Amino acid sequence: MNNRRRFSRIFFVLTFFGFMNLLAMVSSPAWANIRGVDIVRLIGTGMCFGAAIVSFAIYFRDLK
Repeated sequence: MNNRRRFSRIFFVLTFFGFMNLLAMVSSPAWANIRGVDIVRLIGTGMCFGAAIVSFAIYFRDLK
């Protein structure tokens, strides 16, 4: 498998997981009573989006 296809798949998978976690956090009515598990989920969501952005940048860097 070539690198372009691999990084595009990584981007879409990480973006999917990031959106799923973000939607789960936003639908929770307990923003006033945020718990430790919510903080961990928010950090995981940020990591998914960060890795997706990096893979997206590498995908376009390898186009040249």
